[in-house]
Amino acid sequence: MRKILVLEDEESIRSFVVINLKRAGYDVVEAGTGEQAIERLVENPDVSVALLDIMLPDIDGFEVCRRIRAMNLSVGIIMLTARTQEIDKVTGLMTGADDYVTKPFSPTELIARIDAVCRRVRGEEPQPKRNELRSGPFILNMENRTLDRGDRHIKLTQVEYTIVKLFMENPGKALSREEILNAVWGKDYFGDLKIVDVNVRRLRMKIEQDPQNPEFLTTVWGYGYQWGK
Repeated sequence: MRKILVLEDEESIRSFVVINLKRAGYDVVEAGTGEQAIERLVENPDVSVALLDIMLPDIDGFEVCRRIRAMNLSVGIIMLTARTQEIDKVTGLMTGADDYVTKPFSPTELIARIDAVCRRVRGEEPQPKRNELRSGPFILNMENRTLDRGDRHIKLTQVEYTIVKLFMENPGKALSREEILNAVWGKDYFGDLKIVDVNVRRLRMKIEQDPQNPEFLTTVWGYGYQWGK
């Protein structure tokens, strides 16, 4: 059974989320504070996805996200927030979150988002028969889901891995933001295109020598991005 960590300090909201997740077939681990969430994650290393509220009584959800990423890159992370400002969405994604859901939300939307992240974490996307993709100095190992640049190992989240894989499978092809969104987050994704731009920015910081002047993951102005030329 797939296991989800739910971090939400408001008990009524947490109960609502937990009930719907259990109905959808998930095993749920609950936490009411950031520190408690970290403890629950250590106690439950088989957690697939962490659903994190931002406003908490101790440390905020952004800090919890940073700590989880430092502990285990394979955990999918979705930020759950009542904030609607663009900067909060960007901050969550830049700290390592895979997605965000803004309150109020419908159970259908939440489950769809969690299902999509869980599939990526569990490696359920169809894989090519080859075990490696090579491009320039990069080697993407699709069995271990890892990326190397020369002798440097680059740590990727599951979303970042999926984005790199998409681009390396389509070298020199301009991919629109809509194509990237559909391929990585799914055609039923409820969010907006901004999530593509933020993840590309985060990915460039990891793979490019100069993220401000990218050599490999370049912008096609007014359209999207492409890998190589």
